[in-house]
Amino acid sequence: MSNGILGKKLGMTGFFSHNGQYLPVTVIQAGPCTVVQIKTLANDGYSALQLGFGAKKKTRVTKPLQGHFLKSGDKQFAVLREFPIDNPDEYQVGQEITLGMFNVGEKIEVSGMTKGHGFSGTIKRHGFHRGPKSHGSRNYRAPGSVGNSAWPSKVIKGKKMPGQHGNTRASVRNLEIVDIRPQDNVILVKGAIPGAASGTIEIKKVKFSNK
Repeated sequence: MSNGILGKKLGMTGFFSHNGQYLPVTVIQAGPCTVVQIKTLANDGYSALQLGFGAKKKTRVTKPLQGHFLKSGDKQFAVLREFPIDNPDEYQVGQEITLGMFNVGEKIEVSGMTKGHGFSGTIKRHGFHRGPKSHGSRNYRAPGSVGNSAWPSKVIKGKKMPGQHGNTRASVRNLEIVDIRPQDNVILVKGAIPGAASGTIEIKKVKFSNK
């Protein structure tokens, strides 16, 4: 069985559980995905499924990718991702993978790209405190000293500095599925997940939960 599926973050809302508890949940469109290619141990050195998700205009797809997609039914996909599998013989190219692999109450891992905030200073990026705004102070949002004088006379690697904030891949483990709606290809996950609405995410099963 594939351990994951591709999806899209639709947004956040509230959900009342069976015991009347109000939970903040993220609404995710999970699939359906199409098996575009099957990687095998003999041919590729590992076993995995290459899944396609999201529609794309054929005129916006390169000729090599059009030929690649032709093997799975001539559908054009916006996103391709690979998920490891145990037995490639259980699948065939063109097969549809749905959210039927998940169950209510199951813990999953969600990966996606975080929201980008552009080039940010140390206060916004790392949570630094600002300087005093008293008379004569010019140290409002400056990061302060960053290097060493005599030795080693350089800025140490890993120093918290201004720079690109967000727009990086992040994963959140042990998110609980509180509801599944197969007719809409939608699952409700307790809590927040990385990324903005309409962003593509990867949903994976958690084999060993730490909760």
